[in-house]
Amino acid sequence: MQTQFLVATVFALLGAAGPPAETARKTNLVFILTDNQGAWTLGCYGNPDIQTLHIDRLANDGMLFTRAFASNAVCSPTRATYLTGLIPSQHGVHCFLDNKYMMGPQAYNTLEEFRSLPEILADHGYVCGLTGKWHLGANLTPQEGFSDWITMVHGSTAEFYDMPIIENGQVRNEPKYATDLWTEHAVRFIRQNRDRPFFLYLPYNGPYNLGPLLLNPARNRHQALYADKPFWSFHRDAMHPWLFNNKQYLNNLVSIRRVAAETSGVDDGVGTVLAVLKELGLEENTLVVYAADQGWMGGTNGLWGMGDHTRPLAAFDQMMQVPLVFRHTGSIPPGKKSDLMVSNYDFLPSVLNYLGFGDEVRRLQPKSPGRDFSPVLKQKAVEWENVVYYEMEYVRAVRTADWKYVHRPEGPFELYDLESDPYEKVNLYGQPRHARIQEDLQQRLETFFTKTAEPKYDLYKGGGSKATLLSGHAQPRL
Repeated sequence: MQTQFLVATVFALLGAAGPPAETARKTNLVFILTDNQGAWTLGCYGNPDIQTLHIDRLANDGMLFTRAFASNAVCSPTRATYLTGLIPSQHGVHCFLDNKYMMGPQAYNTLEEFRSLPEILADHGYVCGLTGKWHLGANLTPQEGFSDWITMVHGSTAEFYDMPIIENGQVRNEPKYATDLWTEHAVRFIRQNRDRPFFLYLPYNGPYNLGPLLLNPARNRHQALYADKPFWSFHRDAMHPWLFNNKQYLNNLVSIRRVAAETSGVDDGVGTVLAVLKELGLEENTLVVYAADQGWMGGTNGLWGMGDHTRPLAAFDQMMQVPLVFRHTGSIPPGKKSDLMVSNYDFLPSVLNYLGFGDEVRRLQPKSPGRDFSPVLKQKAVEWENVVYYEMEYVRAVRTADWKYVHRPEGPFELYDLESDPYEKVNLYGQPRHARIQEDLQQRLETFFTKTAEPKYDLYKGGGSKATLLSGHAQPRL
């Protein structure tokens, strides 16, 4: 009788105290990443022409970063940075990967030597799913802690219909609109895993504002909406002398309207994902992040594309600036904006700290240069230096709130006063009255890469690359 009383008392006390802290439900993560999308193309960043109602609502319900940047100009390096917190001269992916590394005898996972976001979350009990573009090698089978996997065969997009995809280890042609396909699988994954912690990585291959597809009208549901729009938010500047690719799309209304339609197509997908989270009652238990792999220029300063589409390779602001939005209903106050200058190498440390896995950041090897902005998401003060760093093969840049310095080993060198010249039209490099600023930025750039770069992937010191370099100065080193 006494034993029964003791057992009953223990259970009563446990019931009153609630479940142990370690059994509490972990916060889900939905990371939506787009392909070649400048922040300026979205309504929440001020674009008046392109309808992005769901992305705008996501931003209104959470926090929008007004000055978020990518540390590289192309997709494979930036995607590697988001998932590892490392810059290209640390992870070795300096340019977009050749198709031979996607499938076939030379295929391999370029992140294998590092501990990445999905691996970390899988080790903490999350089920991890990828639906969309991987482009980091060995596409045929799930990588880096993912157990649910549907992706593209290639890294580039020729069209959004009849595209070869990989599902269940098999390659097939998919007649459906690719943006809708990824969304449908995202919804399936959420529904299947609604009762356990999950990480959904939803890297759309849209809007993908590149390639011959831009010479054709869109085929999605938004084509008619934009068929007669002038799109004055796209600058009509004379062609920049550095523009090397994409000349046929510059100031071309067919191309501009195609960009708008594909952007709104992605917005539809975002709306569907947000709707299923609401339907299942998961909004308060899910952190949703929206970002792009790198920025994109659509006419400003006579340029179209990213930093790999110019010669010399470039580092203009719209090539670097990306959208970045965080929403966690009930935890991140709605309708907030942050003017901190953040980079995609800050993403991993910030997300892990927000989710409660900050110890994992300190274990990363090599050490991430990323900083933790997660306190800002809850309106807490944080010490922060407004500076970001960038590298595209041999091009390196440092950007502060008002200035940018761009370095190439053999030139040309660039210095811009961004406060008075936001479109970077007047190169002030070598001007005596700016000598002190120039010298300071040069020193900061050198110090950052000396401290951060790993010797085997530091191109400036004879290191190699996992990708073929457009500049042709080095061969891939695996």
